[in-house]
Amino acid sequence: MLATSGPTGATEAIMLAHGFSARLLASMARVGLVTGAIGTMRAGARLMQVRRLGITDAGRRALADALTRNTPPQQPLPSRRRPST
Repeated sequence: MLATSGPTGATEAIMLAHGFSARLLASMARVGLVTGAIGTMRAGARLMQVRRLGITDAGRRALADALTRNTPPQQPLPSRRRPST
């Protein structure tokens, strides 16, 4: 997802909507696979602050290595879903 999101990356909200957990995103940032930056986005007449995430060179290398081995990239921390209420 981030590898194909272009130079501006993707918003955290989009990543969460695609099933990435906040914990996974935070751990990927902690180990240097992604970077995050706060930016402003316009939605209609409203301006809002969003966190944009972009893949780093280390993240691209990890992805390329995983694809070369034909195995999924290992997640820094397991993604845990919260039980539905």
